Amino acid sequence: MAPATETTSAQATMLTDNSYLQNNNSNSMVSRSSSAAVSVEPNVKTRLYHVWKGNNKFLCGGRLVFGQDASSLFLTSFLIGGPAILFLIRMLLSLNKEDPHFSNPVLIGGAVLTVLDFLFLFMTSGRDPGIIPRNAQPPELDEPLDINVSSMEWVNNRAPNLKLPRVKDVIVNGHTVKVKFCDTCLLYRPPRASHCSICNNCVQKFDHHCPWVGQCIGSRNYPFFIMFISTSTLLCIYVFAFSWVNLLRQKGGVWDNMSRDILSVTLIVYCFIAVWFVGGLTVFHLYLISTNQTTYENFRYRYDKKENPYTKGILANFKELSCARIPKKLVNFREWVVVEDEIPDESYTSDLERGFISSKHKFDMEMGTMYGKDGMRIPSILKEMDYSGFDDDLKKKGGEKEGEYDIFVPVDQMKSKTGGGNANAEKQ
Repeated sequence: MAPATETTSAQATMLTDNSYLQNNNSNSMVSRSSSAAVSVEPNVKTRLYHVWKGNNKFLCGGRLVFGQDASSLFLTSFLIGGPAILFLIRMLLSLNKEDPHFSNPVLIGGAVLTVLDFLFLFMTSGRDPGIIPRNAQPPELDEPLDINVSSMEWVNNRAPNLKLPRVKDVIVNGHTVKVKFCDTCLLYRPPRASHCSICNNCVQKFDHHCPWVGQCIGSRNYPFFIMFISTSTLLCIYVFAFSWVNLLRQKGGVWDNMSRDILSVTLIVYCFIAVWFVGGLTVFHLYLISTNQTTYENFRYRYDKKENPYTKGILANFKELSCARIPKKLVNFREWVVVEDEIPDESYTSDLERGFISSKHKFDMEMGTMYGKDGMRIPSILKEMDYSGFDDDLKKKGGEKEGEYDIFVPVDQMKSKTGGGNANAEKQ
């Protein structure tokens, strides 16, 4: 049992997250975004969502936040709404032919489930999942570190000799949890957070990126996602069951009724197939809730085989999801910001390394920014420079073979070359 001086598990996790997020918010930055619908001139005041660096799509002036693949909502809406609307039309047409005391409640029940399903789908896909603000520069070290430690890696910071550990240990509920440094957002991710490569954001309590809703599933929309898949499962079972009832209530044999009511047969087959997908997904997430895991943690850390630092018992885990408040937004996409001129990043390596840029650079098509092999952003002046007029001094003249250029020459080899050159000079 934990000592009395320790905070509760929920308080400890909340304090840990808040401490990280406060440090991250102090260095939050504004930069160019691929998701901006309009080009923004420097030194112009604009809304934050116009210049947000993530791959999100915004509607209603930044009030609605969607993922990069939000267009998949049209397919999801068709797969859900198509069968549901056909079932409602089937029940509506049978009001005059069948018992209204049966048809009316079934029609109303189907309509309510359909509306709730679309409502939860919209609240899942159009809501900020818990995006963490980016930093303009890496966080400062809490304590000095030995720069010769081999496990450290260079980070582009305003100090020439600063190294940051790639992984840090954090105590959560008496357990040691490792948090990683995000090279894109320039921050140590809070516990249970992860970076979504599709939306290009760090998300609180990241569960997964759902292509069916076109959005990341995180701390702020996970309850609505659970309600969405649960309602979808109930809707499939509802349509499946009452489609069978419609067949059995008709006069004649079952096979004769199936041949006459093709729509009910189609809905039965469709819902039978669909319920295995949404129903299986619902059961899986109920298991994750009971053990207080995320999908990412279940596949990455396998808490089934080792101790989970976040679980508090089945009842407490369900209570945490159902009774806890939705966390507040960490990023106000509607706030006004001033877009400043982009200052070229400085190089914080040695003077020798400053003169060379690796040919194996990468170009980020989403951000429109070129990066070096080490992840450092290449200044605009270097990207726009015309190198066609420069002579390649590294190539040999005439038909001589090209040799590899090595910027590091052994001392003995240099002495021998120098000595040889002096000897030749003496001979001449």
